Amino acid sequence: MNQQEQEKQIREQKENQSKTTTLGLKSEEGVVLATESQASMGYLVADKYAEKIIPLQDHIALTISGGVGDAQTLGRIMKAQTNLYQLERKRKMNVESAATLLANVLQGNRLLPFYVSLIMGGYDKEPQLYSLDALGSKMEKKAAATGSGSPIAYGVLENYYEEENDIEDNLEIALKAIHAAKERDSMSGGRNIHLMQITEKGSKKYTQEEIEELKKDIDLRRI
Repeated sequence: MNQQEQEKQIREQKENQSKTTTLGLKSEEGVVLATESQASMGYLVADKYAEKIIPLQDHIALTISGGVGDAQTLGRIMKAQTNLYQLERKRKMNVESAATLLANVLQGNRLLPFYVSLIMGGYDKEPQLYSLDALGSKMEKKAAATGSGSPIAYGVLENYYEEENDIEDNLEIALKAIHAAKERDSMSGGRNIHLMQITEKGSKKYTQEEIEELKKDIDLRRI
């Protein structure tokens, strides 16, 4: 492959990497992660049920946007590394260490990067939330969104999110933000919304039936 073909491939991958909406919210009780479920291949809707939350351990998870293969590879790497750490050290890797490890993997591959934008959330001594990009930056966040629908999601977060919110508030805000992105961003959609909370007690992935019950108490008509 010559340089021109490589540059074309990189441009195409960059264009494809943001066709989604994912977000994370932090409160004193824990972290909420949420995504929509559409996977796009160019202008084709390739999957309406795509899973974009990857659990790494029972106290850490990732949301993914970007190249599916790249994101899944990073998920496998991080699962393996966190499992090895627990086997060798007889304790779980903390969230900040996991985020730093992932940032180092991304930065070490910056010349041939993984085309991803990631949010890592988890709970060890306290809830933690990090945003990571393809070049290995790691930024601690109280609220974060990624993907083509993130400007729409941030509009909802700016309106509703407060540091003092409890985790129930953040579950509702996450559903509002993802719903708004699905309504207004042509590259965000799918049949489902995926939702997870991580607290001191561990992680809970909400079923679609549970999410539908939560949505009954939320006025989505104004979104």
